[in-house]
Amino acid sequence: MEISGVISALVIGIIIGVLGRLVVPGRQHIGILWTIVVGIAAALLGSAIAAGFGVANTKGPDWIEWFIQIALAAVGVAALDRARFRR
Repeated sequence: MEISGVISALVIGIIIGVLGRLVVPGRQHIGILWTIVVGIAAALLGSAIAAGFGVANTKGPDWIEWFIQIALAAVGVAALDRARFRR
């Protein structure tokens, strides 16, 4: 993987993580670094799921892929928040 691919994965992960965090209602008790980590994981997993369903490469914006990624990020943020809140 080239450096441009790593940088774009980080930027997309940040965006997906922040959007996923905005979807979850209430205040989350996780830091920005955890939000970025969850966003990167959700972006990678969401891309794989979208490719599996055959909706990763469409004409125009890949809305379905973005929806999958944001939903996964929201689930990840909520799960991490609940796990950290129980402590």
